[in-house]
Parts: sequence; structure tokens; C-alpha cells
Amino acid sequence: MNATNHFFLDIERAKAIMPGCSFIDNDLVLFSSFEDVPLVEEPRTMKCFFAALCYEGSAIYTVDSKEHVVGKNHIVIFNEGQVISDYSLSQDFKGMVILVSDDFFNETLKGVHELSRLFLLAYSNPVLPLSEDTVRLFLEYFYIISKKVNDQNHRFRRELAMSLLKSMIYDLGNEIYHHLLAAPQCTRAEAIFKDFIILVKQHFTKERRVGWYAKQMGITPKYLSETVKQVSHRTPNEWIDHYVTLEIRALLKTSSMSIKEITNILHFPNQSFLGKYFKEHVGLSPSKYRRG
Repeated sequence: MNATNHFFLDIERAKAIMPGCSFIDNDLVLFSSFEDVPLVEEPRTMKCFFAALCYEGSAIYTVDSKEHVVGKNHIVIFNEGQVISDYSLSQDFKGMVILVSDDFFNETLKGVHELSRLFLLAYSNPVLPLSEDTVRLFLEYFYIISKKVNDQNHRFRRELAMSLLKSMIYDLGNEIYHHLLAAPQCTRAEAIFKDFIILVKQHFTKERRVGWYAKQMGITPKYLSETVKQVSHRTPNEWIDHYVTLEIRALLKTSSMSIKEITNILHFPNQSFLGKYFKEHVGLSPSKYRRG
């Protein structure tokens, strides 16, 4: 096991290092004073979606071994699986942060494929400059979501937070879209990664072989594997497994389908095979995950 596997950031750990944050279970955290978070020396592997807005000062950090500079009115996006290290903040830095578990994020965006693709493209464009008006908009989103999350007596607290978060993500997705339109043309490697992800999202319920995807794209499996790993720091198999397990999670939590029905629509050989696959990647059996 390499060193980065020992150090990760998920919602539970975020709550521990951010006293005074607003949160819902181990699904959503909002913290209004990111400058007060103690910085750590070890790299951290993200186990959740992370968005931070800098509205004063500046920061420097490294994501997947590439250094980035964040200035005033910049938003930073980290996706699950990225490795963050070497952070430093200016003395006048002020910012807020939202962290969302993988399950909560995908439940919020279930069926909104275009937005999911935009956030994947943010892998190579993790820092976005925002206008003053957009910064004010996101601060308003942040404070109203925090207020609703803190209202423990609200009968629909979780659902309301999810709806507000979805609205914010639509606006953020719009910013990513226009930022990418204005960005320089993507590299050949980034284009291959994007095309691979699009294919996976279209065919993962039936096809889980890297060789099949490489054939559709007219390249060798070795070249596809090396390119996807270079851009995303994940292998093609890891991406395929990611989408398969997300779909199983969503079906278990948001549908009344039996495990046998889920086995059939995802073209697993049998329920036992699906159960072993799911437990290997999620750590729980499908039935325990559904009950949790």
C-alpha cells in the first residue's frame, strides 16, 4: 500500500477537522471559514466531491502532482480520487468550502448526464475564475444551504438541501461549460479520456472490457490504459467499476428493484457474482447497503 492510501479526506474526517461546520450525516459539509482549517503536510486522496471558493487572498496547491495557483474570485473543484498536496494560503485568504459524498452527489445529479460529464472534464481544469456577480451568487447559495442544513426541525431538511445543492451545481456547471469553451483546445490525451468516459457512460451496463472500448475508439488497449491513467490517475477498469458501482448504489437506494432484477439489467452472470463484485468495491453486500 502506498503512502497516499493512508491519508484521505472524506465527509467524516472533514467534520472532525472543521469544528463549527454545517453538515448532514456523512453526506454533506459546508464550512464558511476555510482559512481556519489546519493544513496538513501529507497528501490527501479525495473520497468526496470538493468545491472551494476563494473570495479574498490567494492559495497554492498541487493536485495529482500539478501545481495550481488560486486567486481572488476563483473556485476550485476536486473530484473523488484526486490527490491533493503542498497547500499554502496567503495571510489574507478567505474562502468557503462544500464537500459532498459520492452517493449524495450522484443521487442529486441522477439522470443529469451532461453535468456529470462537465465535472469530469474539470479534472484537467480544476480552477475557474468567476465574475463578481457569480461570486455573490455562490455565497448566497452557500449561506441559504447552510441555514437549511442547520434547521434540525425541518421535516424535509435533507431533500431541501439536495434541491438547493442541485440548483447551485447547475449554475456551477454553466460556469464550467463557458470556461471550457474559452479554454485552449484540449490535448489528444484529454480528448481520448473524454471520449472514453462518454462511451463508458453509454455502455457500462453491458460492456466492461477495456479491449472493447479501445476497439470502438480505434486504439490499442495499452494506449487507452496509459492515456486514461495519465490524464485521470485512474485506470480504465477503475472508471468502468466506478460507473457500475454507482449505478448499483443508485438502484439499491432509489428503486424497488430486487437484486435479481438489478443483476439482469446490468448483465451480471448471476446474483452471487454481482454480490461479490459489489462487496469488493463498496465493502458491503447489496442487501446491507440497501438497509444502511
